Amino acid sequence: MSSRADKLPGRLSHSVAETEAIAGELALQLSPGSCVALYGDLGAGKTQFVRGMVRALGGNPRAVSSPTYVLLNIYPTPKLTVYHLDAYRVHGPEDFDAIGFPELLEQGRLVVIEWPTRVESLLPANRINVSMITTSPRTRKITITHLNP
Repeated sequence: MSSRADKLPGRLSHSVAETEAIAGELALQLSPGSCVALYGDLGAGKTQFVRGMVRALGGNPRAVSSPTYVLLNIYPTPKLTVYHLDAYRVHGPEDFDAIGFPELLEQGRLVVIEWPTRVESLLPANRINVSMITTSPRTRKITITHLNP
């Protein structure tokens, strides 16, 4: 079986507002059941990216916080419910499996995962990868890749 990846050109963000705007543009293109994997170091703006997605979908951006210690936050919006997961503190895919991650993917919600490398084997082949690279204290390069099996 062949797969295809559609990589959009990287965009530079010079502020939190720009990061949120890029996230909002992506969010408005997504449909129920979409999965977004956010790659980036600590402080790269992954949670801020989720905040921009929730805002664009009509939800409360102030409700968005990092789910590092709880693994999952849920944000209802008028357009899509967002499941925001963080794999930073998990020891492996079995931890995500134990909380029902595969079932979350089947519920027709928008699933967004921070630190996806820790649960790579559980991620759907058809997903969107967002890479956030810090290029200076205030600048991020954001690259969005649509993986299509």
